Amino acid sequence: MDRNRELLERLWTAEGQLALSAEGEHEMRTEDYVLEMPQSGERIVGRDKMREMQREYPNPPSIQVLRITGSGDHFVLLGRSDYGGDIYYVANVIEFRGGRIARETRIYGAPFERPEWRAKYAE
Repeated sequence: MDRNRELLERLWTAEGQLALSAEGEHEMRTEDYVLEMPQSGERIVGRDKMREMQREYPNPPSIQVLRITGSGDHFVLLGRSDYGGDIYYVANVIEFRGGRIARETRIYGAPFERPEWRAKYAE
């Protein structure tokens, strides 16, 4: 199995929930790690700053991994986050460098009802 995929899967338990603490994740990131969240315009630079943000997070969501795809240094994690009843789906683009997570781009979307005209195409 791909070493980076193993590292990524180690972040999650068999139930698809986040398994590591902010401290455990910190060790899996490069010093110059970057997290970008386009919807909010946030850009967190540095694994130390990311760990501090995680420590101060008031009510972290539960996260269910739906799928991990990719190989080598590039992966996409698709998940479902529950913020106390508010559901968001996340596409997390993950880039590795030297066996550590160097960059993440997290894109969040709220669920919505399909339009009626598309009903005949969907299962």
